Amino acid sequence: MGTAIKTRVVKIGNSQGIRIPKTLLEQSGISTDVEIELQENYLVIRSASRSRLGWDEAFAAMAEQKGDRLLDDVSTTEWDQAEWEW
Repeated sequence: MGTAIKTRVVKIGNSQGIRIPKTLLEQSGISTDVEIELQENYLVIRSASRSRLGWDEAFAAMAEQKGDRLLDDVSTTEWDQAEWEW
């Protein structure tokens, strides 16, 4: 563990918050969205996971390998041809 830094809980509108020193944010890599979790008696703050990270590259690789083709044949009905705008 590193050195503890003392700070105060401050009122922010109807909520409360803490100010995190810039040096701690820089060292942690936190820049925008965070997740806060209670573990035993501790609040754990970490960068929010980005759930779709890497999808662009994965889809591009799949397209190169022709893995992005439909698995089922497309069968349209008269309604699809008349009513649906393709």
